[in-house]
Amino acid sequence: MKLTVIGAGPGGYVAAIRAAQLGASVTVIEEREVGGTCLNLGCIPTKAMVASSEVLHMIRRAEEYGLIINGEVRPDLKKIMERTQKVISTQVKGIRSLFKSRQIQLIEGRAELLDSKKVRVRKKDGSDETLESDSIIIATGSRPATIPAFTADGESILSSDDVWKLTEIPKSMVIIGAGVIGCEFACIFRELGTEITMVELLPRALSTEDEEISDIMEKELKKKKIKLLTSVKVESVTKSSSEVILKLSDGKELRAEKVLVSIGRAFNSEGLGLEKIGIEKGKRGEIKVNERMETSVKGIYAVGDVVGGILLAHVASKEGIVASINACGGNERIDYSVVPAAIFTSPEIASVGLREFQAREGGIPVVTGSFQYRALGKAHAMGEITGLFKIVADAKTDRVLGVHIIGAHASDIIHEAALAIRAGLRVKDMAEMIHSHPTLSEGLMEAAEDVHNMAIHLPPKK
Repeated sequence: MKLTVIGAGPGGYVAAIRAAQLGASVTVIEEREVGGTCLNLGCIPTKAMVASSEVLHMIRRAEEYGLIINGEVRPDLKKIMERTQKVISTQVKGIRSLFKSRQIQLIEGRAELLDSKKVRVRKKDGSDETLESDSIIIATGSRPATIPAFTADGESILSSDDVWKLTEIPKSMVIIGAGVIGCEFACIFRELGTEITMVELLPRALSTEDEEISDIMEKELKKKKIKLLTSVKVESVTKSSSEVILKLSDGKELRAEKVLVSIGRAFNSEGLGLEKIGIEKGKRGEIKVNERMETSVKGIYAVGDVVGGILLAHVASKEGIVASINACGGNERIDYSVVPAAIFTSPEIASVGLREFQAREGGIPVVTGSFQYRALGKAHAMGEITGLFKIVADAKTDRVLGVHIIGAHASDIIHEAALAIRAGLRVKDMAEMIHSHPTLSEGLMEAAEDVHNMAIHLPPKK
C-alpha cells in the first residue's frame, strides 16, 4: 500500500510514521522543513523563549530563595535566539532520523493534486516529479491571519512568524489580540524588558477560557505592568521613521516601536489543486472532512490546522493517526470529547472539558469546586503561590465535566483530569485517590473535595 503525505508538521509526520508502522510505503512532501509551524515557528521556539524568560525571572527573585547574585543580569536576544535554533535543529534532526529508520521518503517541494491518486511535486531545484499512491493525506497546516486594513511587513509590523527575525529586544510593543499567542508573547517580552500594550476586540483576554481563569490572568498581566485594552478595535496603523502609530475605535492613539499582530490563523489550502479534483472547502477555506478525517474525495484525507477544527499540535497528531489507520484499510474515528490544552503564559494555564459557562449554556446542572495554589505547601516551597484549580461537575451524576488550572506546571498537571473525564469518573473518585505530598497535584484532590464542601485545607463554604 502506497501513501503520500503532504506536509510534515505534527499532523503529517505522525501520520507518516504510523502508516509506516502499519506496513505502508510512505512518501512525505514538505515545502519548508519537517516539524511544520509547531516545531519551527510556534510551539517549540516559543517554549524555548519561555524557558529563557523564566530563568531570568527566577534570577531576579534569587534573594527570595536565599541566594545572592553579584553583577548585572540582562537578557541577550541574540543568544536566546541561538539557543532556540539549537532546540529546533535537534528536534528537526530527530524527525528526519525517524523517517530514515522507517524508510519514509522525504521530498522537499511544493505539492499539487492531479487526481485522487496522483500528486505532482515542484522540487526546490525547479524540477517536477509525479507520485502515484493508493491514498493521500493533506497536512498543510496554517499561517498567521492578517487584518485587511494592514499587513505585517516583517520589520515594524510583525506576525508571530516574524518574531524570530528580531535581533534586538523592542523597547515597546503593541500586541493586537489577547488570545493564546498574544498573551504568551506578552509575558515573554515583558520579562525581557519590553513595554507591552495589548488590544483586544472582545471583552476579556483569553475569552475561550473559563471566566475565573481569565480574570486571574488579567490580574497577573496588570501585576506585570502589561496594559490590556479590551472591547476596542484597531482602526488604522501607520508608520513613521521611528515608530508605529495605531488609532483605536475609542479615539485613543497608541505608539510603539513594534506591533505584533496576533488575531488567529488562516488555513493553507490554496494552490493544492483541491477545487480541480472536487475536494470541498468551508467558508473560511478549511478542508471539510468527516469523522474518519476523509475529505469529499474517497481516499484523500486531511488533518491538522487545515481542517479548521481545534488548532493544536497534539490534536493534529491524533487526527494524523486516525487518517493513517483509515488510509491503510482501518475504520477509526476521531474523538474530540477530551482534549487537554495548555497556554504557556506566566503563570501557565491548562484546561480540559467544559468551561462552567459552556456547561450552563448546555443546560447541565453544575456544581464547582476550587482550591488555590497558596494553600499548598509545595507551592510555598517553590515560591509559586499564584494560581487556582477549578473543577466543573454535573450536579446530578457527580461526573467530572471540566477542569481548569492556572499556576505553575499547570500544563503537566492537567492530564490526570483529562484521564478522569475520558474514563467518566466522578468527582468523588478524584477526591478519594491518594495524592503524593507535597505536590502541586494535591490541589486537584482538594478542589474535588471542595465540590462537596469537604476540602480538608479550606474553611467551610458560607
